[in-house]
Amino acid sequence: MQEKDTTEARLRAALPGLTRAERQLAAHMLNSYPMAVLGSVASVARGAGVSGPTVVRLVQKLGYSGYPEFQHQLREEVGEKLASPIAKRAKWAQTTATDHILSSFAAQVVENLTATLGQIDRAGFDRVADLLSDPQRRVYMMGGRLTHPIADYFTTALKVMRGDVSLLSHMPNTWPPALLDMRAGDVLVVFDIRRYEQTVQQVVELAREQEAEVVLVTDRWVSPAASFAQHLMPCHIEVPSAWDSLASLMVLVEALLAAVGQRNWDDTSERLTRMEALYARTHLFRRMR
Repeated sequence: MQEKDTTEARLRAALPGLTRAERQLAAHMLNSYPMAVLGSVASVARGAGVSGPTVVRLVQKLGYSGYPEFQHQLREEVGEKLASPIAKRAKWAQTTATDHILSSFAAQVVENLTATLGQIDRAGFDRVADLLSDPQRRVYMMGGRLTHPIADYFTTALKVMRGDVSLLSHMPNTWPPALLDMRAGDVLVVFDIRRYEQTVQQVVELAREQEAEVVLVTDRWVSPAASFAQHLMPCHIEVPSAWDSLASLMVLVEALLAAVGQRNWDDTSERLTRMEALYARTHLFRRMR
């Protein structure tokens, strides 16, 4: 599927032909897109450390007649980013699908996986896997309203391989005690996809103040919490449905688990052996005959 003609796509495509000041402005816009470009010409220029005319020139280089048209297009894109389930369903309903929903849905999920895995930086992935494998760092997981189960699964599986892995609760009153124990160098893995949750951004900001390493797993539009995250892992989530798909997030989590297992196999195998002995003593699982 061809990439949509969005403001963000135009910014990235224009980078090679920009002047130094324009590149500085474009980098600022992309760093916290779209929040960095929702304000006035003056506020955008001030945030990027450039002049107002530089903002106007860049907008025109992107193909817009002026800043008002640029803002109008951006608001439409942001509306799509934060779309409610009803709006998502209406968007897909406008297309005339000839295939069965199972086929069209599966095809889009496969396309999402291909796009997600293709854009994840390999070196960045390895750095995250190294952080999660380091026994000297405590790991905290946090998800949103819909992504909390993925954070829960990640926590459960990672605990098999190493200790000091905690899942942050949905309850805001539990966050200050967790943050109280968060040390410099500890790892906070956060899941935040549209519609982005303010509470998630608050925790991420507080964790960064305590010098934690923040890994943000988000969507391709990027959560505002990215402003405080050192490690960004965007995923494609759109499907022909009123709800976004979490399949690409789950595959990314499972790939990270596989990477941690490779790095720490001696410790993981020893923990697995002890855990299986505990399962056997507690008769938790039915024995195969």
